[in-house]
Amino acid sequence: MQLNLTKPICFFDLETTGINISKDRIVEISILKVFPNGNKESKTWLVNPEMPIPAEVSLIHGVTDERVANEPTFKELAKEISIMTKDCDLAGFNSNRFDIPLLAEEMLRADMDFDMKGRVAVDVQTIFHKMEKRTLGAAYKFYCDKSLENAHTAEADTLATYEVLKAQLDRYEDLENDTKFLAEFSVHKKFADFAGFINFNEDGEECFSFGKHKNKKVLDVLDKEPGYFGWLLNADFPLYTKKVLTAIKLRAFNNKI
Repeated sequence: MQLNLTKPICFFDLETTGINISKDRIVEISILKVFPNGNKESKTWLVNPEMPIPAEVSLIHGVTDERVANEPTFKELAKEISIMTKDCDLAGFNSNRFDIPLLAEEMLRADMDFDMKGRVAVDVQTIFHKMEKRTLGAAYKFYCDKSLENAHTAEADTLATYEVLKAQLDRYEDLENDTKFLAEFSVHKKFADFAGFINFNEDGEECFSFGKHKNKKVLDVLDKEPGYFGWLLNADFPLYTKKVLTAIKLRAFNNKI
C-alpha cells in the first residue's frame, strides 16, 4: 500500500555519539523524502560531531572519529537539512522519543529554528510495539519478510522504516492511511516538549511532569515563583524544552497586556 499523503513526509534516522538528547551529537543522518505523488528523494550525510565518538558506540553503528574527521559539522549542514524537511511531516523508528528531540537540539544549537507546528510525527516503532512489540530488525522480517542488512546504519534503518510502515498499512485494516491518524496513533502521551518535561492535563494546559512542581500548571508555577523560570533556563535542560517554557511565559505576558 502506498502512503496517502497531503504533504511530503520525511523518514529519517540518526546515528549519534550516545543517547543523551542534551549532550550527544549526530554523526550520521539519512533522510528519505516521500511526496504525495509517490516521488522520492533521499540524502545521507556523515557529520563531524566536534566531540569524540565513544568506541563502544562506534562498534554499534560503525562511524568512527576517523570517518568523520573531515566531514562537515551539523551547523554547516543545518540549512540544507532544514530546507529538505521544511513543511514536511516527519517519520522514524523511535523518532518521537529520540530522533526528533535530538534533531531539534542540533538545529537550535546551529541557530536554526525548529518546531512541529503545522506538521505531525509518525513513530513507526510505536505502531509496531502496539501491534507486535518487537525491534526494527524483527519488524522488517515480520512485515516485509526480509533480513535487515547493515542494521544501525542510518540509510539502511531509514529505508527499512519506510518499508515497514507501508507493510503495516497493508496488514492492519484499522490503521488509516493518513499521516495525522498515524501520528496520533504512534504517540504514547502528548507532551509540549520533546523530552517530556512538560505535558498536558485533561484541559490541554501545560504542566510540569517532574520535580517539586510535578503535575502543577506551568503558568501557575511561573506566576507564583518567578525565580523558577531563571533556574530552568540555566539548568541542564534541552534547548527545545527551554524554548517551550519561554513561549509559555511570553504568552502569559502578552495576555496581561
